Amino acid sequence: MYIRFVNYLDKINQYRKSKLSNRNFLIILAVIVGILAGLAAAVLKSLTHHIEEFLQSDWHWKYKYYLYFIFPMIGIFLTVLYIKYFIRRSKFETGLTPLLYSISKKSSRVETHNIYSQIISAAITVGFGGSTGLEAPIVTSGSAIGSNLGRVLGLSYREITMLVACGAAAGIAGAFNSPVAGIVFAIEILLPEFTIPAFIPLLLSAATAAVVARLFYTQQLFFLVTEGWRVDALFYYVILAVLIGLFSIYFTKANYAVKGFFYKIKHPYSRVVIGGLMLGALVFLFPTLYGEGYITIKSLLRGDYLALINNSIFSEYNTFPALVILFTVVTIFMKSIATLVTLGAGGNGGTFAPSLIMGGLIGFIFAYVVNLTGIAQLNVSNFIVAGMAAALGAIMHAPLTGIFLIAEITGGYILMVPLMITTAISYAVNRSSQKHSIYTKALADKGELLSHEDKDTTVLSQMKLKYLIEKNYPTLFMDDLVSLRMNDIVQSHKNICAVIDELGDFKGVIYVEEVFNEMMKNEKKDSLTASHLVQQASNTINENDNLKLVLEKMEQENAWILPVINSENQYKGFVSKTAIFNKYRALLMRQNDYMG
Repeated sequence: MYIRFVNYLDKINQYRKSKLSNRNFLIILAVIVGILAGLAAAVLKSLTHHIEEFLQSDWHWKYKYYLYFIFPMIGIFLTVLYIKYFIRRSKFETGLTPLLYSISKKSSRVETHNIYSQIISAAITVGFGGSTGLEAPIVTSGSAIGSNLGRVLGLSYREITMLVACGAAAGIAGAFNSPVAGIVFAIEILLPEFTIPAFIPLLLSAATAAVVARLFYTQQLFFLVTEGWRVDALFYYVILAVLIGLFSIYFTKANYAVKGFFYKIKHPYSRVVIGGLMLGALVFLFPTLYGEGYITIKSLLRGDYLALINNSIFSEYNTFPALVILFTVVTIFMKSIATLVTLGAGGNGGTFAPSLIMGGLIGFIFAYVVNLTGIAQLNVSNFIVAGMAAALGAIMHAPLTGIFLIAEITGGYILMVPLMITTAISYAVNRSSQKHSIYTKALADKGELLSHEDKDTTVLSQMKLKYLIEKNYPTLFMDDLVSLRMNDIVQSHKNICAVIDELGDFKGVIYVEEVFNEMMKNEKKDSLTASHLVQQASNTINENDNLKLVLEKMEQENAWILPVINSENQYKGFVSKTAIFNKYRALLMRQNDYMG
């Protein structure tokens, strides 16, 4: 059956190659990816909101706060159980970091189960009150659709990567009904380099997903009524941007701290219990932390400035402005903790939506406080919108995505100038302290991140040392008689040999020129062993080293070839600059032929 399926696909590929160019075929596939990713986005949003409505509508109001205490832990527990028993053969990962790793190190291979597992696990986590967003899961789901479609059709790495980006763009477009932001997100976050021909598939995929998702899920995320912005308020936008930039630095550092805390808890169910209880307590005290949190921002945009405290157990104190301010500030920091605890405990989701919520709350409380003091009268809705864009741009290191996403989902294109100012400044503040975003730092630390700025590093990161190791060099044991191995040495046409002991441990190298000299001059040449000629290698390469480090070692030693060993000092072969440069040129040629 499988062989018949493969043969059928091969016939389809042969036919389409004779009728369609790669460019046109990729455009068709982009539309298909857009349709499927749009459906996935609609399913995820509908499933999540149905779970939320069921849990919140079918219980008597006086028990609401107590149920909030246990619902998040139940959701995380069910998510962990689902992953353990239904995703057993593959590794399940959350967030955008694994997706970036797949592009840079796994030939854009995204496991098939992500198409549905991300949707199911995220809906359970968020529906039961996990304080994360749905955007990262739908991006991964859409990317998995593109990746697997490309692999099934036997496309190249670059073409599959393009479909992965189309799936991500379609996921954002479907989730937010924001095709432009989807395109910008794919270019800014996923694509290692952008070319004009790549724009067309992204455009069609994102637009298609937005239409499909709109057909099945019509609920508008935000409604914004604005009178525009005033020039005299720009000073306050700058202050807001600096505040959000500083907060984004805190959030980035808190992310690593909370991850480190849960990483030390080895047993998964212990993480569920500890994280679930922490999250339940936070949601009990601050109900706005339940789920994505967009409903709070909607209320604030409508002018209901007491919505935050009115839905909590502190609602009777809503007549005290100072308490409202304090409660909102604490909620902002608790939202960051709740999001990271949800993910650390085993739930699925992303920091996309939480970034918007935290930025919106900062924008609200900033304008609210300024208005209370009488220093100025600011448009609170405008500052909420600007705060969302600034936080997203700073935390994700994606300022353009922040600007266009918020402009699209709020209809706030009239606020483009404040959005640009706040997002640019907050991003600059974060970037001054954090070179990499929360998604890319782990990859950058390991040298596994595709770089937009350093093309050499980007190409080298796509190359794997294990495929460049040459094993056809003569290998001698320490006790081998050189005279008996001369035939092997001459026929190899190599100028260097490796020397190992009986256990396979690497001992050094012998240069063939030295062998010939000794065989010509040494009167005891018949008894000459490899141990007499072996020299210590100028340096060695570990089989797990990245190619950039390999080249650095070669430059340091002025060497054209170096031996490769593993962590146990076992000899594996040699790697040469020639092999590296040939592979480098081949990758560049493949990129130049991309979408030709």
